[in-house]
Amino acid sequence: MSLGLASAAYIAATVLFILSLGGLSNQESAKRAVWYGIIGMAIAVLATVFGPGVRHLWLILIAAAIGAAAGWVIAKRVQMTEMPQLIAALHSFVGLAAVFIGLNADIMLSHVTALKATGDFSVVEGLTGFETRLWLKDAAEIAVLKVEVFLGIFIGAVTFTGSIVAFGKLAGRIASKPRQLPGGHMLNLGLAILALILGLLYFWGAGIWTMVLVTLIAGFIGWHLIMGIGGADMPVVISMLNSYSGWAAAATGFTLGNDLLIVTGALVGSSGAILSYIMCKAMNRKFVNVILGGFGGTSAAAAEVEGEMVAIEAGAVAETLNEANSIIIVPGYGMAVAQAQNAVSELVTKLRAAGKEVRFAIHPVAGRLPGHMNVLLAEARVPYDIVLEMDEINADFPETDVAIVIGSNDTVNPAAAEDPDSPIAGMPVVEVWKAGQVFVCKRGQGTGYSGIENPLFYRDNTRMFYGDAKDSINKLLPLID
Repeated sequence: MSLGLASAAYIAATVLFILSLGGLSNQESAKRAVWYGIIGMAIAVLATVFGPGVRHLWLILIAAAIGAAAGWVIAKRVQMTEMPQLIAALHSFVGLAAVFIGLNADIMLSHVTALKATGDFSVVEGLTGFETRLWLKDAAEIAVLKVEVFLGIFIGAVTFTGSIVAFGKLAGRIASKPRQLPGGHMLNLGLAILALILGLLYFWGAGIWTMVLVTLIAGFIGWHLIMGIGGADMPVVISMLNSYSGWAAAATGFTLGNDLLIVTGALVGSSGAILSYIMCKAMNRKFVNVILGGFGGTSAAAAEVEGEMVAIEAGAVAETLNEANSIIIVPGYGMAVAQAQNAVSELVTKLRAAGKEVRFAIHPVAGRLPGHMNVLLAEARVPYDIVLEMDEINADFPETDVAIVIGSNDTVNPAAAEDPDSPIAGMPVVEVWKAGQVFVCKRGQGTGYSGIENPLFYRDNTRMFYGDAKDSINKLLPLID
């Protein structure tokens, strides 16, 4: 493939990536946007693999085939409830790739520098495309390259180990409570300064051993940083690591001189940062505070709630629904775990057929991933126009007859609005308690993922509809008139 054709392919891929990001902001265009991303990535991979200066093509094709097969198998096996941990795992691959590319770039730079010192310019013909670019760089460009290598390795190593810890916490293999070594944040700061010093030594001519140490130090920082963040902040952490992986890719793009990788990394990095900001705002959190330690660890000190939870059976729930005119359903991670979205969709169909107004209220951080609930409801073919964001529907609860909470906890906790001492004080929540009657579909009496007790469950207008969400909703279906 000629350089001109490869450049044209890169431009086309960039446009498709931008269209993909833009389309994902709307449910109705999201499916088309995903295809834009798929086609754009296919073009990008083909233009890179078959681009100018690429050698050992058969090795690249074998590696790509193995990776594609592994990705296909994993994607087929992973359930929607496991999607957050899959994304965390994929972020770790990006970080690891950035580390390997950075170390390899230094090795190749040393190789080319040694060849240039011999004065034998005939060896240029035997160099790869990247090595040829290194040959042509002057001292100033080499200095910039070293900065790029340092940044790529540091950000990549933090992303790699941090993503592994996030995967473990989301998968339940690592305790969700924050844990830090003595010294906590000062330890992280000291190690970051040490990594910077090693980076300066590398810039001034020290060998690759400095980058190996930076890899180990940054990897430890990534591990310690995410270990110190509580499970309640994991959705923000996933978004933050997404941003990190983008910036690592951008740094790698500068190292390799690949314009498309720079643009793609910048798109991922900036969109991840924006999403992190939006989620922090939705949780009334400051981004820096999340990074320095989440509220997951303070939940044990939350005040206990007096009173008792009152259970209700399916027949009484159905009777109330049959008499109601307006109903709002608030889904959460429990709906995803129970895979109850299809049963919920069928319930909504029956209620709407009976002439009742039924809508959904979606909190920005419901579930373990932004948009988690929207995807589940779309999968169950729930109409887009009745799925509303929290800010669009919160004011309607006082005029709503029944609110049904399905597997949600922290995002419907009135303590956020009423208890200034609560660990989630000030966090915007779905105000279900203002409805005439509240039914909470829940497996048992335990707290949510963050471990914070919810006073909603003890309110006079709340009834606990215990059991698996899918089974509970299926019990209601034959009872709805």
